[in-house]
Amino acid sequence: MPIDFLLQSFAAEPSADAIVWHDQSYSYGWLAERVAHWREQLQEWQMPAGAVVAIEADFSPNAVALFLALVEQRMILVPLTSSLSAQRSELLETAEVEWIITVDAQDQAKAARRETVATHEYFARLRAARDPGLVLFSSGSTGKSKAAVHGMTNILEKFHTPRHRLRTISFLLYDHIGGINTMLYTLANHGCLVTVEDRTPDGVLAAVARHRVELLPTSPTFLNMMLISGAAARHDISSLRTVTYGTEPMPESTLKRLHALFPQLQLVQTYGLSEVGILRSKSRSSDSLWVKIGGEGFETRVVNGLLEIKARSSMLGYLNAPSPFTADGWFITGDEVEVDGEYLRILGRKSEIINVGGQKVYPAEVEGAIEEMPGVSDAAVYGERNAITGQIVCANVTLNEPEDAAVFTRRLKQHCRQRLELFKVPVKVRVVAAAQHGGRFKKMRPRSATTAERPDPTSTEHSTKQ
Repeated sequence: MPIDFLLQSFAAEPSADAIVWHDQSYSYGWLAERVAHWREQLQEWQMPAGAVVAIEADFSPNAVALFLALVEQRMILVPLTSSLSAQRSELLETAEVEWIITVDAQDQAKAARRETVATHEYFARLRAARDPGLVLFSSGSTGKSKAAVHGMTNILEKFHTPRHRLRTISFLLYDHIGGINTMLYTLANHGCLVTVEDRTPDGVLAAVARHRVELLPTSPTFLNMMLISGAAARHDISSLRTVTYGTEPMPESTLKRLHALFPQLQLVQTYGLSEVGILRSKSRSSDSLWVKIGGEGFETRVVNGLLEIKARSSMLGYLNAPSPFTADGWFITGDEVEVDGEYLRILGRKSEIINVGGQKVYPAEVEGAIEEMPGVSDAAVYGERNAITGQIVCANVTLNEPEDAAVFTRRLKQHCRQRLELFKVPVKVRVVAAAQHGGRFKKMRPRSATTAERPDPTSTEHSTKQ
């Protein structure tokens, strides 16, 4: 069975903490019993192997047990969280969901059958191979969400090899490849998964302090919010050994500030995608953006400056988009990189790089400079078309306290000129009320000139000559 190796591991130390939820611990023995309970419940619901099942949840004891039971019974899982709630109907239709299991805030689960019959060829292939499946959606912050279909057997393969046993925060979401990777890694190595409902810096770091967490997997956006808020000074985070960051490029200025403030922490860049899984990684040092990625089951190559990956855990394909694989099976990530021997530096998505008169501007670098400014809580940098230079640099900025937009724009330009080359300094600045990240704590940037030129109704825009 697909998760036999996990269940055998659970039985080896049944009294050890497996999950902390609402400050209560649940043991590996309890988790094994709940997997057995849900196995019986799935049979009672008459849910057949190969059914496409959406599970709407956040990390909780029953949500984890249900995930494992569904995999064991060879279902095709479609995890969903509130981060994509606005697209719920679209996602259910795209994934041809046949059953919905909802896990509520009290950790109670209920199931409902839909009239849909899933007939996509990828589902037929999974059923024929008796392989449980997984459908993961992109965030869809700049367009329609893509639905990646995986076979779970290949995803589970790397967790057979023992690694470090750690108490870990489940920061990345239940429907995110990083969140699923965190859960499986932690459970496969007899660690403890500490769940958090409050994903603010104070909420997360309070959980680190209460439960002596050792590993925090998160995003650069969250780490910048943590620096700005000063939350680390309000909580005892002495148990924390490692912080991993991924999902988006890390601004070098943010990494340097983190390392200076927390020299005792190992800061490790991770890399993964919904389409291929999470690669093993090793940063050159805690204050370096150069990283070595790969590991067993993964190959990497760089073609015309873009990273490509071949992985045993690659998806079968998208339900609603053309195949992104080359003829010889490499996934084209779209990430532009620099190469130094075995190490790579991830510069950002080619589609988001701004071309100013032939000069490349990487949004994360400019965002990092802006977010150093007093009073700034968040920034998103993007390009707009320009008749003279091809594109100009623009920035949407969220402030901690109200400030006259014209005064702030002058302050921002002066600050950026001291830290960046002139062509990287934003020409157009919008002060906006909304945060520049989504529920997955990943930067949200306008991608097209059409989108960028549509003003935010809550924003004040200022554009000046450089």
